[in-house]
Amino acid sequence: MRRIVIVGGGYAGFTTARELEKGLRRELRRGEVELVLVDPRPYMTYQPFLPEVVAGSVEARHAAVAHRRHLRRTRLVDGSVVRVEHADRVVVVRPRSGETYRLPYDTVVVTAGAVTRVFPVPGVAEHAIGMKHVEEAVAIRDRLLTSFDRAASLPRGPERERLLTVTFVGGGFSGVEGFGELLSLAHDLLPRYPEIDATELRFHLVELSDRILPEVTDRPGRWVVEQLERRGGRVHLGTGLESAVDGVVRLSTGEEFASGLLVWTAGNAANPVVATHTDLPVDRRGYVVVRPDLRVGTDDEPVDDAWAAGDGAAVPDLAVARPGALAVPNAQHAVRQGRRLARNLVASLHGRPTRPYVHGSLGVIATLGLGSGIFQSRGIVVRGRLAWLVHRGYHLLAVPTWERKARVLAVWLTAAVFGRDVVSLASVQTPRAAFAAATTPDDAPDDVRAAQDDAQEAVA
Repeated sequence: MRRIVIVGGGYAGFTTARELEKGLRRELRRGEVELVLVDPRPYMTYQPFLPEVVAGSVEARHAAVAHRRHLRRTRLVDGSVVRVEHADRVVVVRPRSGETYRLPYDTVVVTAGAVTRVFPVPGVAEHAIGMKHVEEAVAIRDRLLTSFDRAASLPRGPERERLLTVTFVGGGFSGVEGFGELLSLAHDLLPRYPEIDATELRFHLVELSDRILPEVTDRPGRWVVEQLERRGGRVHLGTGLESAVDGVVRLSTGEEFASGLLVWTAGNAANPVVATHTDLPVDRRGYVVVRPDLRVGTDDEPVDDAWAAGDGAAVPDLAVARPGALAVPNAQHAVRQGRRLARNLVASLHGRPTRPYVHGSLGVIATLGLGSGIFQSRGIVVRGRLAWLVHRGYHLLAVPTWERKARVLAVWLTAAVFGRDVVSLASVQTPRAAFAAATTPDDAPDDVRAAQDDAQEAVA
């Protein structure tokens, strides 16, 4: 039996597995090929929906596509690949339960993706939340809702001001979309909180470069900044975050303020498994070097039985005339690369020629909150509500499986009639806190009581 191990179940990995199940249906049925997908999460996160999860416009579970529901002929391993030893045709797997072990393979597909790029800024590790996973998006939303509840019962002062201050670091698509959607949610909450005035909301977007959304041209980028600031946000361009110790944000401009919510979206970095824990060839940034047909290696030095795609691979962009251009690491490319990789792998196993990956970008699109967005394709720029509708239409078609499309559409239609759900379930992050508090006697030692207070504070 030939074993194909897929490292990572994100866009590229999930799509590759699905396409391999189709292309190798006969071999899988006969037991000639075994597909194995290794990932610590049992689902694929559709990251373009995370900003809408933050705003409550998409249910968290609907932004995740379950592996077991849609990969019927793939063996799923609940764990993380900590090393790829291609010379020995082995991946080292660390399961969530049990000891690390070596999993041999005949062919490896590296689709480990990227990780959040974090700089050593004091206080960030202790106070910031990322926005790369569903859990993080839910936590951001619940933190804002909880802050509104707490602020509404406080008199005006430093603590109330801190609770109503939100800071996003990073002006790429994740940061701008998350910032715009959360700002939109905050304004939608105001009618339900008559105790809070719109002037009390302080939303800061911090970007080190002199512009946001680098994928769009200057003029549309300036329009986005104007729209966000017109709605009450404040965009700090050419500004760095120097410290977030004790939740107090200090910027390179010297400005300083306490922020109840700090979201870190300052780009991606190579997955450590790919960058430093493999004998496969990687470039200076830590991404796997691949040929145009998504085989690992170069034309002069190919690597047998190894393929790679997605955010963790340096995929040549043949649709761009510039020599050495690489495909942009986004969902649009990752899904299509997964399809091409699977088809090329099947062709290779059957002795047929492979084809290079070529995909011209369809353009860039971003949501800026409910009813507002921007879309640019070459010289065509669409702004406002029409761009927002295009954004929703495109991603509704792009999210994998008809089951997920139907669920997302149902939530959107329901919200159009009844509005967004504004219930905070922050307590799910510490599910035993209430039970433990109820079972702690009144005369319990101070350290036990302190632990319960800490648990309750963590929820808040």
